[in-house]
Amino acid sequence: MKKLISFLGAVALPFCAVAAEEDLANKELILNIRRIGLDLSKTKIKNAKEYSNSPISALNTDDQEFIKGVFDTALEYTHNRFNWDNSVFAEYGKTTVKPYDGPRTTNENADKILLSSNLSYACWDYTAFKLGPMVRASYETEFEPANHTADRLKVARAFGGFSLFDAKIVKTLYLAGVYEYDFTDSSHRVSKSAAELGWRLEYDVREGVRLSTDGYYREYLSYSEYVETDLKRDLSVAARMDTNLWGDFTMGPYVQYRLAKARGEDVYGGNLTLGVSFNYITKFGLR
Repeated sequence: MKKLISFLGAVALPFCAVAAEEDLANKELILNIRRIGLDLSKTKIKNAKEYSNSPISALNTDDQEFIKGVFDTALEYTHNRFNWDNSVFAEYGKTTVKPYDGPRTTNENADKILLSSNLSYACWDYTAFKLGPMVRASYETEFEPANHTADRLKVARAFGGFSLFDAKIVKTLYLAGVYEYDFTDSSHRVSKSAAELGWRLEYDVREGVRLSTDGYYREYLSYSEYVETDLKRDLSVAARMDTNLWGDFTMGPYVQYRLAKARGEDVYGGNLTLGVSFNYITKFGLR
């Protein structure tokens, strides 16, 4: 992974030096509330039995209908050719059922906390988009363990690669090498390397109607030791249509899909969620 990041840097720096365009004069600080909302959902799980010990809640829950809360906010700073954003994403959904003739059962439908800091540099700044190297650090955890036998997910990641960003539709599109340190299980602290393709796109269908999608595909390349629940590959895709109801409040359908394969399983675990989303979406210029 160190060789991969060094290679990316060696390729990026000469090209950045060649890009002898005038630096941008803009300086902005924006609080971007991407969405704060509630999702009414129905989820369909694939191979939940095989992934019952996975620390990922989305892979070991049950088919059911539920309500999920989502908080997705970023502080974005732009100065000259640099773009730096620090974001917080959190979602949580839990269903508790108490049959009249049986014990109470509780399932977590969604549980994720992701803290991320991303720095991008525009070697090339065109009218339609910016292009250049990027680095990112993130920490992923959850509010509660995915099941009673697992520890709470704790994963730190470092990214290095290239990104296309600040376009009208393509807010970010990147290809990066990833170093991951997983310390979920205190007895198995695993270092991993991976390659990742990620995106966040927004398209204004018409005034008051926006279609957006974000996600990633991650392919793991190496591990410091063998843990059967560690993933070999991981795909996460979300798409949503927001229609303005009143002011900054929106409503619309959404779909979310997670597909992953663990090292100790021959089949893929999957989670398909369909629902309706109610959100508050806005931006505040702080500078």
